[in-house]
Amino acid sequence: MKTLSLLLVLFAAPLIFAASPALLTREFIYEKASYPSCHASTIVESATGGLVAAWFGGTAEKNPDVGIWVSHYDTAKKAWTTGVEVANGVQADGKRHPTWNPVLFQPRGQVPLQLYYKVGPSPQTWWGELRTSTDGGRTWSAARRLPDGIYGPIKNKPVQLADGTILSPTSDETNEKPSKWRVYFERSTDGGATWAKTSFLNDGLAVGAIQPSILFHDGIGGAKLQAVGRTRQGKVFTVSSENSGKSWGEMSLLPLANPSSGTDAVTLKDGRHLIVYNPVPKGRTPLTVAVSRDGLAWKDVVTLEDQPGEYSYPAIIQTSDGRVHVTYTWKRQLIRHAVIDPAKL
Repeated sequence: MKTLSLLLVLFAAPLIFAASPALLTREFIYEKASYPSCHASTIVESATGGLVAAWFGGTAEKNPDVGIWVSHYDTAKKAWTTGVEVANGVQADGKRHPTWNPVLFQPRGQVPLQLYYKVGPSPQTWWGELRTSTDGGRTWSAARRLPDGIYGPIKNKPVQLADGTILSPTSDETNEKPSKWRVYFERSTDGGATWAKTSFLNDGLAVGAIQPSILFHDGIGGAKLQAVGRTRQGKVFTVSSENSGKSWGEMSLLPLANPSSGTDAVTLKDGRHLIVYNPVPKGRTPLTVAVSRDGLAWKDVVTLEDQPGEYSYPAIIQTSDGRVHVTYTWKRQLIRHAVIDPAKL
C-alpha cells in the first residue's frame, strides 16, 4: 500500500499540469541556500537580454539578517546562477535592519538596470533604497537612499509610458488603528533621478488596498491605465486612469478572490492582460494565472501550484521573445520560476 501511495504521488504531479499546455517549464532558481527562508521575488529582462531575478532571504521575514539576493539565468547552461547577496540593511553605526520587497526595473534605452528595495524594522518605518547596474545585474552600485516619503515600487514593477515617464506603483500601511492601506503612485520624468507623488487613491478603510500592478488599455505605454492588487476585503481591487496616471477614478472590487496576499499583473503585447493570484478567500494555495481582454472579466487558465503550502507573492513579465515569466515564493523555502507560452492560453 505504501508503495502504491508513493507511486500515486510521483505520477499525480505531472497530471495536474497536463491540462495547461501553456505552462512550458517550472524550475527552482536555487535548490539550497545559506538561509532558511525567502520571499517576495522579482524578475526582469535586462538591457543585455538576460533574465535577472531577486528576492529577500534570511532567517525569517522581519529578521535583521534578511538581505536582497540576485541570480541570473545562464542561457548556455540553461540554469540559474548561484544567488549572491547584493544588498542588506547594515547602517553606518553598525546596526542592521531587515530588507524587504526588491523590485527590478529596466528602463528603455541605455539606462542602468534598477533595483529598488526597502530597509527598516517594519512597513510602517521602512525607507526606500536604490542600486543600479550597468552590466545586466552582475555588479551593483552603492546604495542610494530615496528621498524622504519616496519608497519606490512597493512590490510590483514600474511601467514606462510612451513619453518616457516612469510610473511606480506603491502604497502605505499606517500606524493607526485600524491601519489604513492606501494606494498611490510615484512619477519620474527624468529616468528616476527625481520623483513626485500622486494623492492617495483610496481612504484605506472602505477598501484597504496595497501593492498595485499597472495594466495598459490603449497599447503598452498608452494613457489609459488600470491598477489591480491586494485588499483586505477578500477581492482584488481595480481602479482606472484616462490620463497616464495623473488622476484616477473610484476604486472598486473585481470578482477575483484575494486572501490578502500579493498579486502581480501584466499587459501582453497582444493587448490581453494576465494576473497571478491566489483565487481563494483564505490561504495561499492554489496559485493561478488568469487572463482577460478588458481587465474586468477574468478566466483562470494556468494553475502554477495547487498542493498544500504557501505559494505566493508572484512577479510576472513578458520578455522580448513573447514568452511570459513568473517567479513566486514556494513554501517560504525556495523561489520558483515558470515559463508560459501566451499563444496557448
